[in-house]
Amino acid sequence: MFKSILCIVSLLTWFYFQDTGQHRYVIHGYAQGTDYTIKYYADSALISKNAIDSVLLKIDSSMSLYKPYSLINQFNASKKGVEIDDQFATVMRKSFEIYKNTSGKFDVTVAPLVQAWGFGAQPVQRFPEQSDVKLLLKVVGMEKLELKNNFLKKKKQGVMVDLNGIAQGYSVDVVADFLLSKGVTSFVVEIGGELRIKGVKPDGSFTRIGIEGPALTKDGTPQIRHIAGIKEGAITTSGNYRKFHQNGAKRITHLIDPKTGYPLENQMISVTVFAKDAITADGYDNALMAMDVQEALHFIETRDDLEAYFIYHRSDGSVADTLSRGFKEMIVK
Repeated sequence: MFKSILCIVSLLTWFYFQDTGQHRYVIHGYAQGTDYTIKYYADSALISKNAIDSVLLKIDSSMSLYKPYSLINQFNASKKGVEIDDQFATVMRKSFEIYKNTSGKFDVTVAPLVQAWGFGAQPVQRFPEQSDVKLLLKVVGMEKLELKNNFLKKKKQGVMVDLNGIAQGYSVDVVADFLLSKGVTSFVVEIGGELRIKGVKPDGSFTRIGIEGPALTKDGTPQIRHIAGIKEGAITTSGNYRKFHQNGAKRITHLIDPKTGYPLENQMISVTVFAKDAITADGYDNALMAMDVQEALHFIETRDDLEAYFIYHRSDGSVADTLSRGFKEMIVK
């Protein structure tokens, strides 16, 4: 499910824990179509794997396109809309916010286009023609949706939503909040490469996170580019160098431009975003991928709640990277 299924995840996490009083507990599992790892410090084992799986299954039942019974599939199949649960509504409210703040570069109504280009829940036999794309664009645009209380209304029949670009970040936050509710104050939650960190380790040091991206060579082989030290916050990555289809010599990426209906073709290779919570980081990393580097850097500089690291193609085809000022301050290596 979610962003991991689309393979737009590009973070590699390095954790350095020392047993200096409290015990370290580790939970590994598989949910939402990807692996997850939770590491936390406590006096005793306060969290069970079954409890984590139950939390994630509830989110799946609401927003997974891969669960036929899910609320999101009920909404997509409806003519006018459906009553959604609080979790779905929370993600939709955040989606409307990011849609507005990015002038529509983040848009969850790209679902029909994502499916048409072969990145949806159903297999496709061919890529869309220009006429197909033009037709699908008629039902794309979050202005065609309205959320009133918990009723998600379609202003135009045929509108569908795909929350893969934001719901995994939300899942990370829900698990993090679950840990906090159990009295855990030092942890790292990672689902499909999306992370949320809280608290220092028992020795007082920050958690170190390896920021992965393609190497600065034309083949773009993934490697660790930087190490960030983080006390609290979330970090997510969106990229186009892992998930794509090959159509002859042309590479078709999974990130769809909601304005044109076609896969993104710009200089961005990957965007890593730091924010206070994972739903925010996860939503904005996709929108920033749709910008050029200067536009993206300016966008980040105008906001106090976001920092970012960009890997991109120069005009000559070579690969380069750059960081926002705040992100540079987090780098320890």
